[in-house]
Amino acid sequence: MTATKRLTKHLCLTAALALTLTGCKDKSPLDPKNPVSLTVWHYYNGSQQAAFDSLVEEFNDTVGREKGIYVQGYSQGSVSDLETAVRDSIEGKVGASAMPDIFSSYADTAYEVEQAGALANLSDYLTKEELEKYVDSYMEEGRIASDGTLRIFPTAKSTEIMMINKTDWEPFAAATGASLEDLKTMEGVTATAKAYYEWTDSQTPDVEGDGKAFYGRDAVANYFIIGMQQLGVEIFHVENGQLTLNLPKEELHRLWDNYYVPMVKGYFGAYGSFRSDDVKTGDLLAYTGSTSSAMYFPKQVELDNTSYAIDYIVMMAPVFEGGQSFAVQQGAGMVVSKSDKTHEYAAVEFLKWFTEADNNLQFGCVSGYLPVLKEANSQEKLDQVIAEQQLTVAPKTYDCLTTIFKEMNHLTLYTNKSFANGSAARKILEYHLADKAAQDRAKVAQEISQGKSLEEASKEYVTEEAFEEWYDSFCEALSKAAGK
Repeated sequence: MTATKRLTKHLCLTAALALTLTGCKDKSPLDPKNPVSLTVWHYYNGSQQAAFDSLVEEFNDTVGREKGIYVQGYSQGSVSDLETAVRDSIEGKVGASAMPDIFSSYADTAYEVEQAGALANLSDYLTKEELEKYVDSYMEEGRIASDGTLRIFPTAKSTEIMMINKTDWEPFAAATGASLEDLKTMEGVTATAKAYYEWTDSQTPDVEGDGKAFYGRDAVANYFIIGMQQLGVEIFHVENGQLTLNLPKEELHRLWDNYYVPMVKGYFGAYGSFRSDDVKTGDLLAYTGSTSSAMYFPKQVELDNTSYAIDYIVMMAPVFEGGQSFAVQQGAGMVVSKSDKTHEYAAVEFLKWFTEADNNLQFGCVSGYLPVLKEANSQEKLDQVIAEQQLTVAPKTYDCLTTIFKEMNHLTLYTNKSFANGSAARKILEYHLADKAAQDRAKVAQEISQGKSLEEASKEYVTEEAFEEWYDSFCEALSKAAGK
């Protein structure tokens, strides 16, 4: 046999072996005659749960039937309830349900479960081409394993927007010259809120200090994480699983000036469970919250003895003046419990189907969540899916989604990497300053009711000494929570 023939034979055998090995790797372990049943735990409720259940039913009747997969979804109530149920299952507590095959999870919780060795390696079931179809930062968030492999499958994401009561904004803007342009920066929001407080206070000249708050925000932890990021500081820097806390005083002072100070003076407010509740009661005119909160923005303001319809404005969330265009990346993904190849493979097949552009956008039209495939993040694709599937989409949800789509190319979505004690550290960001602001505002309001002016009543709370005291307390609390 000539050298050329031997080489040709060798190449043919190599190619045949490669095809055989590839076929073995890609061969489905599923048998349509013996369907695999999967349980999914999630925290969706109301219309979101109805939309999810509808998609699950469609999957079971089509692709699931064809491949031999049957999915059952169960709402565990709230995110907290879901996390508790998962922890109880992992710990084997008496009365706890068995671990589900798939469950919704934020990165911090998923990290805890991964440390317990209970999550499947999703990288084993996805090709490089499939991985590249998803928004890069969404996939990066899911790589929480020590070796960088995927553990969280992105299924629906969100970011933050600003929503405004347009009906009550217009007379204020007309009387004072306030502009929506001012609301693009946090400093502009603070200045506008001060003007609104003074304008509403002037409506009742016989009663001093009864001005109304203009603005509030959900998720104060996001304010810290994204606000600092906009100012060039990564508050939680994680490398090789090790956390470094970055807490520079100058940047944190800007966050203090544009949250605590206006809260204490009554320019900002937080009264109900969510800021959309405060718009409904007429206590706020605007707020920053998740895109998924759009469905809860009220159709009317309800006062003690009357109510009236309101319109809305959707804007991008404000950025610190001179800061970079960072926006929060949030929303739970789905994780797969470590079990056997058949169940893990089936779980990933369902998740891939759920995140196909048409299906994911159908869910997003109801939930306000952003789709996770690159091709799905455009108004053109959204409009196509709405037309083809004849979907009815709430205008507020549509406006939130399209507002984000238009800015996607100019935004950097960010979420910090997971680390041990991440949940505890985030709670410090969420409550440490917010609780102090609420308590101090109550004291200021009490002094105003006793005849002091706003400036007199708030003076001691907004000094440099007050900031320094808070800063030291905050750094100590955050370091302790993070285990530093």
